[in-house]
Amino acid sequence: MPGSSAVLRRLPGVMRNRDFALLALGVLAINLATQMVAVAIGWQVYDIHHRPFDLGLIGLLQFAPVFMLALPAGTLTDRVSRKLILATAAFLLIAVSAALILVSESGARQLWPFLALAAATGVAEALSFPAMRALPPVLVAREELPSALAVESVVWQAGTVAGPALGGLAFAIQPEVAYATALGLFALAAVAVLLISLHGRVTAPVHRSNPVRELLGGIHFIAATPMLLGAILLDLFAVLFGGAVALLPVFAQSILHVGPIGLGVLRSAPALGAVIAGTLLVRAPLRAPAGRTLIAMVTIFGASTVVFGLSHWMAVSLVALLVGGFVDMFSVNIRSTTATMITPDRVRGRVGSVEAVFIGASNQLGAFESGTAAALFGTVPSVVAGGAITIAIALSWTKLFPSLARLGRMSELRPVEIGEAAVIGSGDPTPASTVL
Repeated sequence: MPGSSAVLRRLPGVMRNRDFALLALGVLAINLATQMVAVAIGWQVYDIHHRPFDLGLIGLLQFAPVFMLALPAGTLTDRVSRKLILATAAFLLIAVSAALILVSESGARQLWPFLALAAATGVAEALSFPAMRALPPVLVAREELPSALAVESVVWQAGTVAGPALGGLAFAIQPEVAYATALGLFALAAVAVLLISLHGRVTAPVHRSNPVRELLGGIHFIAATPMLLGAILLDLFAVLFGGAVALLPVFAQSILHVGPIGLGVLRSAPALGAVIAGTLLVRAPLRAPAGRTLIAMVTIFGASTVVFGLSHWMAVSLVALLVGGFVDMFSVNIRSTTATMITPDRVRGRVGSVEAVFIGASNQLGAFESGTAAALFGTVPSVVAGGAITIAIALSWTKLFPSLARLGRMSELRPVEIGEAAVIGSGDPTPASTVL
């Protein structure tokens, strides 16, 4: 059909790759469903005791399995079919959604079922993240990787935009409707991932030596690459202190008074900003020096958090969240592109698992930090202070990680000499990459 051909021509080239398009569909469905579930759980949990600390506990229980299982999950990803691992995570999320339907039907008046299911969600995240991060380099050519990673980020954030809004609408109808819709989306993701063909795309084998050294391969690689370590740590601290997403139910109910639909809109705002930024990155990859851009974007992220914390008007709050999501997409793109481009395939799962710990710490552990700080100091003071701390951290990073500050264009990523970074567990040192 002529119309469909025209649509295909307008798509980014990497989306014409059937297997990558299936992966993108799976990523979209997983995050769309995850965000719907997050809105529903956030409202139900806060409604039980009206304690911000309970929201923090959800984040802590979701992060704990990521922390405990990350290293073995990364090693498993480097040994077993990555698409099967990702599909297994989707099936686990289907089970969680089914359990949430039963909890809602019983009245949802106790906290412990939500804590247990948050832990199960963390197990799925520990499995899915390294597999999701390791699949694109197997499915697309190296020169297409920056575009593929930008597309994957846009697809992920598109789910983050639509998911909370849809979740809020479905929850307003009935909580079970939100969870049932999420269950269907997780099933769609599982099917899409299983349809990916890896025929002829053989990943580099893991040379099994000392099991402990093999397990720690991702840690050694990141530690031996200071600019990558700096980028990951900066993202960690920015979201750990500057993130306010976990407290959005408090703002929606007690400060802005906008109800569950308004909560969904608030959760969508950062992702909408990220989609706008990601679309720009797909069309024109970052050409400015990446190090200085990263530090500037994290500084703006902190400032937007301060504005959001002080706002009592829905419009101002939405703009602050949108700006935060916009600049955060740039920092995420810089970090993920750097990590993917410089990591050898045989250790990609293990590096991805370490990233999962950092990202989980910034998101789930950040949610616990936000809930605890809000319980101790008040919601507004804790959010404003967190934004100010993020600004201070970003401005100090130039001296703490000078190699990151000197990071140039992403297109200039090149292998360094053997010995500057080694992948432990592969038998021989493997060259990393950097920008000098």
